[in-house]
Amino acid sequence: MGDKNRLLDFINSCINCEQCVDVCPTYIETDDDLLNPISRLQISKKAFEGGVISQKEIESLYSCLCCEKCDKICPYEIPVSEIVDKAKKELVKKGLGPLEAHQKIISGIMEKGNSVNGDPEARLEWMSEEYFEKDSDTLLYLGCLESYLIKDSASSAYQVLKKAGVDFRVIKDEGCCGTYLFESGRVDLAEKKFRENAEKFKKLGIKRIISPCAGCYRCFKNYYPIILKKADFEVYHIVEILYDLYNKGQLKLKKVKRELSYHDPCHLGRAEGIYEEPRELLKACGAKILELENNREKANCCGAGSGVRSAFRDLSTDIAARTLDSMKNDILVSPCAFCTFNFSYTSRKKEKGKQIMHITDVILSSLP
Repeated sequence: MGDKNRLLDFINSCINCEQCVDVCPTYIETDDDLLNPISRLQISKKAFEGGVISQKEIESLYSCLCCEKCDKICPYEIPVSEIVDKAKKELVKKGLGPLEAHQKIISGIMEKGNSVNGDPEARLEWMSEEYFEKDSDTLLYLGCLESYLIKDSASSAYQVLKKAGVDFRVIKDEGCCGTYLFESGRVDLAEKKFRENAEKFKKLGIKRIISPCAGCYRCFKNYYPIILKKADFEVYHIVEILYDLYNKGQLKLKKVKRELSYHDPCHLGRAEGIYEEPRELLKACGAKILELENNREKANCCGAGSGVRSAFRDLSTDIAARTLDSMKNDILVSPCAFCTFNFSYTSRKKEKGKQIMHITDVILSSLP
């Protein structure tokens, strides 16, 4: 009960100043009082104390993006995102979650090893060369979206690292990192997947993981140690690796003039404080960055996080469209596969006419 008491103390310290309400993406989009951080704190309190929770209240917790905008602005430093995450796990214990849309994806992860219903045999179709199992203690972990849905970005990440002389490997049986399981509240299945992956990596001698997806990156870096208590590998986002190589003079970039907007993903920006490294890389590529109205710590969420896209598709695209509408140009760049996927989908669905690129796509085009 110790952790619950800590979180309940935080909930009870809320004075309803409503600063969090003003920045909450779901409330801004819907104007629904049930979908703001203050309401979610009270629903979480019910979950922790065993109160009766309605279906709409359950959906309120599962529609939270856990983007941490409210966490950063709260004068009492209430960790709303952590509280909502723990409350969802309580709902699962009570048999009240996850939602049906989440259950479908969870089944796919457990049966096919990925969250997008992809054919595991076709996972490496993006490779322009014949695959062979290379021996290296560094793994390029591409994740479900890049492996199956945004294959150009998988290819660009692979090619950039290869051209930069990084010793790494990819593996055929990559599987899913398990972040969706953890964030949906299915800690039991997350633990199973985490242990399965950790054992696989250990058997292969993997000591370092490089990920081009901010979601996978955060999962390996933060969620694995929570469940497994320790991880026998280091985790880096590909931006960190490329920035280090650029500073050492090992990544030579030619300047290609273009104007673009840069999007700070929640998992890489607010959660990890990685703001300047991607911007410096883009500038080295000759890009003029037209900053979004909300950037860095105040950046908008793409609208897809924490399982929201799968259960609340319209809400997810409406949130993404708000960012696209705020652009001063037609090219948006992000270092997160999930963000680029949702922005691309939204641009097509809502006919915004925006080009969405992963940062490795830009860097590849600037390699000599």
